[in-house]
Amino acid sequence: MLETTTRNEVPVRLFKSDALEFFTHISPVTVAVVWIPIVGIFLTLSIMESSAWGVFWHIAPAFLAGVFLWTFWEYTIHRFIFHYHPKSEFGKRINFLFHGNHHLQPMVKTRLVMPPMVSVPLGVFFYSLYFLIFDLLFGLDFWPKPMFAGTALGYLMYDLTHYATHHFRMKSGYLMQVRSHHMKHHAVSPDKRFGVTSRLWDFVFGTEPKEETKA
Repeated sequence: MLETTTRNEVPVRLFKSDALEFFTHISPVTVAVVWIPIVGIFLTLSIMESSAWGVFWHIAPAFLAGVFLWTFWEYTIHRFIFHYHPKSEFGKRINFLFHGNHHLQPMVKTRLVMPPMVSVPLGVFFYSLYFLIFDLLFGLDFWPKPMFAGTALGYLMYDLTHYATHHFRMKSGYLMQVRSHHMKHHAVSPDKRFGVTSRLWDFVFGTEPKEETKA
């Protein structure tokens, strides 16, 4: 995979088909329009299916757990899928389609968020996983929906944050640290610093380089 910080704003073409190429250019507004209703629907269904007591003791913890779980999925997907180094030419092409093009042209505004044609099937996978584990295996039928709502919100915040790190000037606070961390991933250590919304898992799995202190 090409690793560079080229700021060429003319997007490299990914598909010969104009129809397929169209779906590789996504606005963050599209992500919000798709995922805010999904979060709202699953959270509403969770509350409607629960008692007032259940909302406090089950729905809220499951929702927060889902948000937290997203930080792990974010790290895992970025490190092991987006930054997988395939050996075959076909694998390299797939890798470039998914993430390599972003490292080649990190400032192209329309390729900073995940296309719904990718994120929605991924969401189906996560909900199915939660349903299998918590409902079918452990009988916690009240957990999958709010947990998925939390994960979906985490994903939404990830995509919007990723867009912001590339195109908004963040001069102070936590968001400035987030931007600095991600820019170092692009410019200094493409095989390190995989977390975007959180550095937690980089510390846990040893992919957070130690900062050099100036004498």
